[in-house]
Amino acid sequence: MAKKRPQTKAKRPQLSGGARAAGADGDIPVVGAREPCPCGSGRRYKACHGRAAAHAVTELVQRPFEGLPGECDWVALRELVPAATVGLTLKEDLPEGVPSVTLATVLPMAWPALRRDDGSVLLGLQNDTASGDISRDLADTLQRALEAQPGTPVQGRRAPAEGPRLQDLFDPEGVFEPVVHPGFEFWVPDPENATPEVTASLERANAAAIPTVRLQGVQAAYWCETPEKNHLRWVMPHSEEQLLDALARLHAAGRSNLGEGTRLVGSFRAHGLTVPVWDLPSGVGAEDIEKPAAEFAERLAEALATDAPLTGDERRARGGLTNRQVTLS
Repeated sequence: MAKKRPQTKAKRPQLSGGARAAGADGDIPVVGAREPCPCGSGRRYKACHGRAAAHAVTELVQRPFEGLPGECDWVALRELVPAATVGLTLKEDLPEGVPSVTLATVLPMAWPALRRDDGSVLLGLQNDTASGDISRDLADTLQRALEAQPGTPVQGRRAPAEGPRLQDLFDPEGVFEPVVHPGFEFWVPDPENATPEVTASLERANAAAIPTVRLQGVQAAYWCETPEKNHLRWVMPHSEEQLLDALARLHAAGRSNLGEGTRLVGSFRAHGLTVPVWDLPSGVGAEDIEKPAAEFAERLAEALATDAPLTGDERRARGGLTNRQVTLS
C-alpha cells in the first residue's frame, strides 16, 4: 500500500470549475443543446461549439491509464480482478479531513465512490463510465468524493469535457501496489453497523468472486481458479505487434508454456494493452507458477530483443495467436 502523507492543514487539490467548451475564439460556456450558442454565431449550441464538447466526451481513449504508475495493474484491476485495493498518492496534499484515498475494484451497491464516516475516500474502478475516457470520468468522481460529506456515496455523471484526468491528479512517482483480497470484507470496517443493503451486496459479491492471486515475481500477472482449470492472465506493456511477434517465436520453438500441462491459449486486448492467457492444470496454484513465470519473462525479453523476420513456423504460430485474440475494451 502507498504510504499516507502527513495531513496537517493540508491544501485541497485544485478542482475544475464548470464545464466549458473550447472554441477558436476562447472558452465558451456550456448551455443547453438547443439554446443559442454563447459565441454569438446565431446557431444552436449543439450545431456550433457544442460539437467539440460532444466529441471530447464521446471519443474513445484507447489507453486511458497510460502514464499512470502501474498502468498494467490498473488494466488488470479494471478487467480481471474481483476484489483488490490500492492506496493512492495525489500530487497535491489531501484536503483537510480526508486521511486517505483508496482505489477499489468494486464498491457496495456499485457506487462510483464513497466518502466514509472517517473522511477517507474509496474510488470504484469497475463501474460504467459516461464518456469514452475512463480516466477523465474517474478523476471527476474522485474530485466530487473529496468534497462530499462524510458517510455519503458519490453517484456517477458525465465529466466536463475539459475536466482533469487521473494523470493530472496523481503523483507520477507514487507507488501503485495492489492488494488482492479473498472477498469484499474491506467494504465494511464495522460489520455490526452495516446496513442490510450493504450486507446483502457483500454476500452477493463474495459468492461471485473468483479466487485470484497477484504473482510477486513479475508485474501485473494474476493467477485465478475456476472449476475446470486455472489460468494465468498477464497484462503486458509492450506494443501489440512486437509482443505478438515475440510470443510467436517462443510458441513455435515450444517455449511459450509455463511448465508441464500448461498452455498459452491466446490473448485479449484491454484498454490498449495485450493480455496473454495461459491454461493451467487445476492442481497448479499461484505459488507453483511463480518460478516458471519469472523464467518465461527472461525468455520473452530475449524474444522481444530479436528483430529478425519471422520464419514460416513463427508466422503460422502468430496467425494462431491472432485468431484467438479477443478485444474486451
